[in-house]
Amino acid sequence: MKTFSLKPADVEKKWVVIDAEGLVVGRLASIVAMRLRGKHKPAYTPHVDCGDNVIVINADKVKFTGRKLEQKVYYHHTGYIGGIKERSAKSIMAGKFPERIVEKAVERMLPRGPLFRQILGNLRVYKGAEHPHVAQSPEALDVGALNRKNVSN
Repeated sequence: MKTFSLKPADVEKKWVVIDAEGLVVGRLASIVAMRLRGKHKPAYTPHVDCGDNVIVINADKVKFTGRKLEQKVYYHHTGYIGGIKERSAKSIMAGKFPERIVEKAVERMLPRGPLFRQILGNLRVYKGAEHPHVAQSPEALDVGALNRKNVSN
């Protein structure tokens, strides 16, 4: 028996839309990362971009469990000496780009490299309920119904 390896020309990509309203950030991100890589498909091949295109809407309505909204800190470095900056999750959610919380969570669950950058291009995150990808006719994925812990009360 030989091992099956998917070729990039044989990949069938679907479009999936996920409504993030009320979902827990980490659980949402792990499902999105799995979909982006294509690990949910039987023909998964690690070195090929065989995942789906994922659209996440209502990213500004995601939830954190416990006291993470106040206590979780996101760091970045300016490139200068002593230039480490920090922002809390609460300040990012209240800011202009709350969808970056979901983007960073998904980004940090994917392995780095050239394939990572290609896979991350298949992710679209929007803070509102509208998205410009209606022409691709994405199918809805109910993440909240997959596990009761995915939805925060």
